[in-house]
Amino acid sequence: MQIGDKVFYPMHGAGVISAVESCEVLGENKEYFVLKMPLGSMKVMIPTDNVENLGLRDIISKEDVEDIQAVLRDKPERVMGSWNKRFHAILERMKKGDILDVAAVARNLSLQDRRRKISSGERRLMDLARQMLVSELVYACDKTPEEVEQWIEDQLNRKSA
Repeated sequence: MQIGDKVFYPMHGAGVISAVESCEVLGENKEYFVLKMPLGSMKVMIPTDNVENLGLRDIISKEDVEDIQAVLRDKPERVMGSWNKRFHAILERMKKGDILDVAAVARNLSLQDRRRKISSGERRLMDLARQMLVSELVYACDKTPEEVEQWIEDQLNRKSA
């Protein structure tokens, strides 16, 4: 990975590696990728020697967007159990960094929220899943965040073929 690469960082979303910086932490000098995110003005620093363990990966291709579209249009999954169990199951699913899992979480929680309001914890997860999805699709589709958000809404409003 190098400066200019578009990457996805689980639980944060997609961004561009804008620099490699050296920082001293606890007396040890380490190299970090500086990730500039398209949403907000967040800057994330990722240790270059731990990229694989943290799940950093390349952005999906434009062709893979069809798979996301199919997930968003598919019937929602119903997660059973207490609020706490549901929350942790959803969180674990999102931590993997698989964009199809993130799309499924966004779909499930968005559609559940339309039927009956979800809890504040589930709302935070829904917002995070949608933010992660939007950030990756911004790069994969070369669209603005607003265009991607509208596209996601359009997919959620359609039934699977």
